[in-house]
Amino acid sequence: MIARALDSISNIEFKEYDLTKGQYLYLVRICENPGIIQEKLAEMIKVDRTTAARAIKKLEINEFIEKKEDVHNKKIKKLFPTAKGKSVFPIIKRENEYSNEMALNGFSNQEMEVMVDLLQRVRRNVEKDWEFVKKGNKRMY
Repeated sequence: MIARALDSISNIEFKEYDLTKGQYLYLVRICENPGIIQEKLAEMIKVDRTTAARAIKKLEINEFIEKKEDVHNKKIKKLFPTAKGKSVFPIIKRENEYSNEMALNGFSNQEMEVMVDLLQRVRRNVEKDWEFVKKGNKRMY
């Protein structure tokens, strides 16, 4: 619920920049990792290739990013932010910082440290299942 609510807020607030449906997530990762390839980006965001391809295509059409061929292998397309993408990046980062501050309002530093530790453990557990299912396996439940 927390992740969905914050994602919904971001999607509403970033609509004025022509960023919709989580595209800001992709743009942030591309700005933080210029030259990243689509497969690695999809893995970072934990989405399938088709979902990533759609979002990347929209970002490219709206001139937030551009694809460039790798100098050694023309089949590899690297993703880079454009000037437009770079100009929106700080706004997205500020929104993220504000949302984090708002979400953690009233927590002590010690409580935040414990929460970060616990959430990292949860993430590692979920990532194992994500990798397992992504490879075509079925969980036994």
